[in-house]
Amino acid sequence: MNIRNYALLSTALSGFLVASAASAQQTAPASSGDELEAVVVTGFRKSLATALQTKRNDIRVSDGISAEDLGKFPSDNIAEAIQRIPGVQIQNVNGRGATISIRGLGPQYAKVTLNGQDFANPNFIDGFRFDIIQTELASSVQVYKSPTADMDMGGLAGTIDISTAKPLDLSGQKLILSAKGQKAKLAGGGVNPAFGVVYANQYLDGRLGVYAGLNYQELDDRADYAFMDRWYTASGAAGEFSGSVATPQGTLVPRRFRYRRIDRTSKRTQFNAGVEYKATDNLKVGFTGVYSKDATKYNVNQMVFGNFAKSSITPVTVTNGAATAVNLGNFTFDNNRQLEVRNLSTQAYTGYARWDLAPKWQANAVVHYTKGDGYLSEEAAIIEPKIASGVLDISNPDSIKFSMSSAATDPSLYAPSNLSWATYPNGAQNHQVTDSKSAQLDVKYDADWGALHDVQFGGKIKKEGFDRNVTRRDFFDDFFQYVPTYTTSNPKVTNFLDGDITGVDSWLTPDIEAYRKALADKGVTVPALYNPQASYGLSRDVDSLYAMANFRGDLGPVPFRANVGARYENTKQTVNSNLTDGCDCDIQNLLGKISTTSKYDNILPSANVMFDLTDSLILRLAAAKTLVRPILDSSSKLNTTQFEAKDSAGQTTVFVDQGSPTLKPLTAKNLDVSLEWYYGQGAGLSFGAFSKDVKNGTFTSLVCPTSWNNVNLTMNASTNDCTGANGKIYDITVTQNDPSVIKLRGFEVNWQQSLDVWLPIDGFGIIANYTYVDPKYSTTGFSLRNLSRKSGNLTGYWENDKFSARVSANYRSAYEQNSVDSFFAREGHTIKSGVQTDFSASYNLDEHMTLTVAGQNLFNKKEEAYKNTPSIWQETGVFGPSYQVSFVYKMQ
Repeated sequence: MNIRNYALLSTALSGFLVASAASAQQTAPASSGDELEAVVVTGFRKSLATALQTKRNDIRVSDGISAEDLGKFPSDNIAEAIQRIPGVQIQNVNGRGATISIRGLGPQYAKVTLNGQDFANPNFIDGFRFDIIQTELASSVQVYKSPTADMDMGGLAGTIDISTAKPLDLSGQKLILSAKGQKAKLAGGGVNPAFGVVYANQYLDGRLGVYAGLNYQELDDRADYAFMDRWYTASGAAGEFSGSVATPQGTLVPRRFRYRRIDRTSKRTQFNAGVEYKATDNLKVGFTGVYSKDATKYNVNQMVFGNFAKSSITPVTVTNGAATAVNLGNFTFDNNRQLEVRNLSTQAYTGYARWDLAPKWQANAVVHYTKGDGYLSEEAAIIEPKIASGVLDISNPDSIKFSMSSAATDPSLYAPSNLSWATYPNGAQNHQVTDSKSAQLDVKYDADWGALHDVQFGGKIKKEGFDRNVTRRDFFDDFFQYVPTYTTSNPKVTNFLDGDITGVDSWLTPDIEAYRKALADKGVTVPALYNPQASYGLSRDVDSLYAMANFRGDLGPVPFRANVGARYENTKQTVNSNLTDGCDCDIQNLLGKISTTSKYDNILPSANVMFDLTDSLILRLAAAKTLVRPILDSSSKLNTTQFEAKDSAGQTTVFVDQGSPTLKPLTAKNLDVSLEWYYGQGAGLSFGAFSKDVKNGTFTSLVCPTSWNNVNLTMNASTNDCTGANGKIYDITVTQNDPSVIKLRGFEVNWQQSLDVWLPIDGFGIIANYTYVDPKYSTTGFSLRNLSRKSGNLTGYWENDKFSARVSANYRSAYEQNSVDSFFAREGHTIKSGVQTDFSASYNLDEHMTLTVAGQNLFNKKEEAYKNTPSIWQETGVFGPSYQVSFVYKMQ
């Protein structure tokens, strides 16, 4: 999106809002001059005011988002809503906000809780997936950037707490019905429906409260990606590539070029309920339960061109360190269609009690259980035809050009006589389960001893587990006996990259049903075989104790509040993994089991101080030590894994991931200082500076030892490949702790302002924030990826009793990724800076009914990446805008 488009939209919206507001004021009945009208803030403005007041009252450094009404969160996606909080950045999957980072640290460094307790992640190697829960769950979301001693550790970057509705805090009977239609522009099919119902009421003279919500949603989306998966690094030797154009040493030359289109269909169901009972004036008990399920089907179509042999590449244009136009001869490509099923669910159940033991003593008890369950399966058919010639031109990143001598839509291209390789089925089945059981007791004593207001202490026991079980189904059709005949009736991809690529933009894809039938007709059954090298289990016992004191008083003429405490956590971790024979094969032979136990304990101090410099000006200071236990992501497996694959050029690559069961926890020393000015109703301006010193950061690197499994290895400087004496390429990765300290420094600015005092029409306002992060990278390995040094949000809104509208622009600067962070960054890339613009407008038909229209990514922001320098194209991804229309009926 460019600034001109945003300005045009803002101007048009402002004109509409001003006209609507003027009309509304002209038709409003005149009020008596003797009446004093109370200012009643509702809807979006109420949610802003509530969030700002929560921030002001909290002893911690925090920011949050509050629901506009019961079951009405100010966004269609929780991740997209909280990206408006300073320091928060989101990562998208197919255009949906999926995971978040806080202050430059990736999704795995943030802890997500539900009402202060663990919230299990069904796919625990990716960071918490916010896109599997629906926004109706949340009454508020708070991001805590400085902890207190009574909080669970596990959020090195911060803690995101999702709060659900508390039945005794709601007044009267409420019944809310909602219906929604959504359409992603690039996705096929019609409008996706969504429905919801919420009920709340109180009984027994307000001593018993109940709440229940049920939601169902269907979502279709699509994303297209073109990217350079691999490069050659020219040695500078004469004749290294074909033709006469020189490729000086260090020149990047295209080696493997890829298309990837992802169509997703999701069905999401969510149920949450709560009950609270005030048994006596001194005892309140409650229970909350949440179950959320996301069943998504992926239809992934890929074209993998190359690995191109050096002799097949004729550079045509070399500029800025890269061959940006090349002619290609005698190569093959993989036509790969993969059907995936990803069934993810998360559930959490909490029982709690608050008991006023005596005039100055209070106890809180909590028992909690949460479970995340993820099943992911892959079923791929891959066919590899031969091509005589092609032309690739990436000189203009906005107009990639690729052509082949044979049309990818021609069925004869896929005749067995023109094939070099084929396989079906091919893929893994991955079942991941994580769960956590805990019990805690907190006791508070209201001391009132001078400045000491109260003391609090408590303990918690927790058992958590992570289990990963993997099987594979692979069948290689070396003689093409089971390849169905390709016809013009085969499934077909069209309009790839939404018109942003010239040449090959359509192709026939494998018909999975035909492949299934071909095997069945010949009585071939391919079993799912246990994959021991990719399976493991991990269990942790975490016992913790804490004590903290809260102070209130005056430092001279300045009132202050303070919190000082320390938390002790003892962790015992056991990893159960498999010992395999290390063969160069997809599934290694199981030789036995390995159990590795490690123990460590940590003392984690924290302090938070607030000074009320004036009635509206607050100075806030915070210091704390935080930790996150060893991260499980797609690269840090707990036992050594190994498998091999052959590419379209016939090159076999052995992929090895060395196990890392004894990684140390990451720790950080945190300092915060902020100055906050609350100068009006729902208005505030704050500036905060922060620092983090991170130790024991983990990093994954490719290594090339002198040998592996008795095969001698050497590094090829030209191809950057670790090559074995047997002719195979070895991709060997290892994950380890970095002993150095990474220093992270930054600042945040946040402004929230009603424009009523400046404009003749009430209801206008703006929200703006900006974050700058400056990382000091390690020289020994650990680095902060997915980190944008600059990020910000600007939201303009207008609201009265009938109308509400807002437009938001979210900006993040360029950020680096590698293969751990993105499928599209095998050799590393940098995502370009960008702005995404979203819009929402609603109209209250009457006191019961509301109609809302909304749109995300209105100007079709793309995911664009470069290699080394902005002039070298590496990736273009498009997912297009999406639109929603919703209707809410509220009875109360």
